[in-house]
Amino acid sequence: MDLEYLSGFGNEFASEALPGALPVGQNAPQKAPYGLYTELFSGTAFTMARSEARRTWLYRIQPSANHPAFTQLERQLAGGPLGPVTPNRLRWNPLDIPKEPTDFIDGLVGMVANSGSEKPSGISIYTYRANRSMERVFFNADGELLIVPEQGRLRIATELGVLEVEPLEIVVLPRGLKFRIELLDAQARGYVAENHGAPLRLPDLGPIGSNGLANPRDFLTPVAHYEDLKQPTTLVQKFLGELWACELDHSPLNVVAWHGNNVPYKYDLRRFNTIGTVSFDHPDPSIFTVLTSPTSVHGLANLDFVIFPPRWMVAENTFRPPWFHRNLMNEYMGLIQGAYDAKAEGFLPGGASLHSCMSAHGPDGETCTKAINAELAPHKIDNTMAFMFETSQVLRPTQFALDCPQLQPAYDACWASLPVTFNPNRR
Repeated sequence: MDLEYLSGFGNEFASEALPGALPVGQNAPQKAPYGLYTELFSGTAFTMARSEARRTWLYRIQPSANHPAFTQLERQLAGGPLGPVTPNRLRWNPLDIPKEPTDFIDGLVGMVANSGSEKPSGISIYTYRANRSMERVFFNADGELLIVPEQGRLRIATELGVLEVEPLEIVVLPRGLKFRIELLDAQARGYVAENHGAPLRLPDLGPIGSNGLANPRDFLTPVAHYEDLKQPTTLVQKFLGELWACELDHSPLNVVAWHGNNVPYKYDLRRFNTIGTVSFDHPDPSIFTVLTSPTSVHGLANLDFVIFPPRWMVAENTFRPPWFHRNLMNEYMGLIQGAYDAKAEGFLPGGASLHSCMSAHGPDGETCTKAINAELAPHKIDNTMAFMFETSQVLRPTQFALDCPQLQPAYDACWASLPVTFNPNRR
């Protein structure tokens, strides 16, 4: 698998599978090289500021316009409609991987969302489970996809090339990009955030300076790779939350060359340059932000992707786990491997939790007691990777998420064991 460095999200990238397939000096010549068709793939409005614009020029064997009418599929995404409003803290055990043959599309299960697919902002969050490779090709008209594998390696063949990802790596697929997900292991499971708002980008570093957190040079994008196949192919699209399909007589993954910045990319979470306190107090979790989708309000995110990787804990005279807190943002957490340092039990790889706006939460009773009484020697939190999809709009669980047997009915009890240690006669 060939990869190129995605050295900056606002830059221009180019790749060709055949020498000279990219036109020189202009985007749409009268006759493109090799008899290819020119097509513009726009991820933002035409009049966006240049620094915000996402677009890629494609040079392909057949244009995307060459397709018959789409018809609605009988089998739609699992998860159902949003359930009733609830302010309660929720946590789920991992969803089982189906026993019947299930590809990535059929294995998507809606868990929570904060806006409809027709809205220009907000996110929807899914769990995916699969035990077979896709034979279909898929594109999502509703938003950009951030895929976080928890189990099983994936080979993602896209219009712009091939990406292989494994647990502890992530992949981002632009809105509207056609792709096929093939399994490199017997089964796969993970998390998907569908971003309906501004495309993800690196967060500003502010006082941190010019280095740290996720380094731009560690993001990889594929080189051009095309399929010139004359065989029936089902093309599925997600449009306003519904699945539609049409039948093609060729593979739509037929881009021979491309240039632009509206591209798929992958990132290895193990390369994240973790920054934390070397004096006292646990820092805000925003210090662990990998990618962000901003809103029109400066500093208020439509979506932050935050990780909790292995790291050294050295703060002195400090309650080292995440403190108890209530905050504006809404937190959907997942676990890729190991254990999360704020929970002693009940939060498993492949599971998830939801803490909504102003919902009080923090370390469970056992973790809290240990942290208060711990001898504060330097130690390393290792063999772990938790993450958080954080958003400024309230997330509502789907009816499936509220009814499924994986929902833990006694989640609140993990804080019930916190003792009252207040003594007005002792400081």
